[in-house]
Amino acid sequence: MGSTSAENSNPEGVGRRDLIKRSAALGLISVPTMSFLSACASSDSGSEGQAEAGKKTTKNPLGVNETATLSVVIFDGGFGTKYATDANAEYKKAYPKAKIDFHKTQKIQSELQPKFNGGTPPDLIDNSGAQQMDMGVLVGKKQLTDLTPLLDAPSIDDPAKKVRDTLRPGIVEMGQFDGDPVWIMYYAYTVYGVWYSQTALDRLDATYPEDWDAMLALCEKAKKQGIAGWTYAGKYPYYLPFSLYPFIAKIGGREVLDRIDNLEPNAWKDPAVKSAFEAYYELFKKGYVLKGTPGIDHIQSQTAWAKGEALFIPNGSWVENESANVIPADFNLAVSGPSGLDSSDAMPFGTIWASGGEPFIVPAKAANPTGGMEQLRIMLSEASSKNFTTQVKSLTAFNGGTEGVELTPGLKSGVAALDKAGENVVNPRLQDWYVKLQKEQIGVAGLGEMMAGRLTPAEAVKKIQGYADAAAKDESIKHYKHQ
Repeated sequence: MGSTSAENSNPEGVGRRDLIKRSAALGLISVPTMSFLSACASSDSGSEGQAEAGKKTTKNPLGVNETATLSVVIFDGGFGTKYATDANAEYKKAYPKAKIDFHKTQKIQSELQPKFNGGTPPDLIDNSGAQQMDMGVLVGKKQLTDLTPLLDAPSIDDPAKKVRDTLRPGIVEMGQFDGDPVWIMYYAYTVYGVWYSQTALDRLDATYPEDWDAMLALCEKAKKQGIAGWTYAGKYPYYLPFSLYPFIAKIGGREVLDRIDNLEPNAWKDPAVKSAFEAYYELFKKGYVLKGTPGIDHIQSQTAWAKGEALFIPNGSWVENESANVIPADFNLAVSGPSGLDSSDAMPFGTIWASGGEPFIVPAKAANPTGGMEQLRIMLSEASSKNFTTQVKSLTAFNGGTEGVELTPGLKSGVAALDKAGENVVNPRLQDWYVKLQKEQIGVAGLGEMMAGRLTPAEAVKKIQGYADAAAKDESIKHYKHQ
């Protein structure tokens, strides 16, 4: 798999960058993938077997068939499913004659593949988790309903406002892949970054490190007290980009990530990528990563971190709810954008990745797609948004919904991080444009192997670039670019 020999034995050779000069030429393409949809019998959208349209009224602007069954599948992960069943209850109040068929699962792809193949998908799906369906493939094969009618419908709280006018900046654009149609509604608003216990830092008489030298010094200080600097989801190392990608942007500018997303040639050869990889590899080389991390999953890594075995973990804002049963009461959960590399970084400290999460989709061949959109309209009300935020400690796509809600430490820190970032919020699109490339190849086969010490940074860059180059030649997949 490659050598663990110290090609970077000189500490100044790791990420110290008189070398950052924005090399142009970045590129990435989703690798050839036997995504579940490649075997679908048809890629056409169709209306056969769909419920007849209902009458459009002020209370029913989408024209929902009030007696049609609504079939909903929700990913049972860090946010749980109660917020969804609560929204189902609101749908039932609005349409008492409708039956709601609700199902929760962690096996989105394996359970729904047969239904897509058979032309009987549910009406609304929370397409999330480790078995998330490839959104780029779904869109490319015309398997999804355009949600524009939902976005142009009157909002629940103020009929004078369209739903689209009540959403956080960037949410609509995230659901677009090529042109105006909107294929995905990202319901949660996720803050990605480096999560930590402020209490743990206080015990070390430390503050969050703003540059990499300070990060290494703090990790060394923690190591002397038997505490690891970092841990991460070793079995799912595609969590690493939650802090690594904004780190790359901070070093070289957001255009580095844009060129990666746009599938331009030689993406992974940019000096910013090289420096970021070398910096993270230094965590491994110096023994600052919790022992055994490559072999543990997200829950195990979060549990070890919550128990104080490691200071930092790359994650999203769902971690507060997902780890609520193991985070101590005095933990003082906090999040920050990545530490910088040095003073020549292109973007300021505080640069962070924040974007829509929990992608909801309405299949094109759903029996009741209008009902699926109506359920989303209900979920995007202020009441449902507040309910979600209160229950799962995360913001929603609804631009508001925190008034009168007592913010938890992690959520309060996430809001503060967004305020600090201001306009310096990045939103890399690989995880929804090219799922297999992001998770299996960049994540597991590239970053995972590097952080386990089985690849050097140079070898990891070369390997990932190889995946990208091979994918660039694959004409069977649809490619996307920032608009």
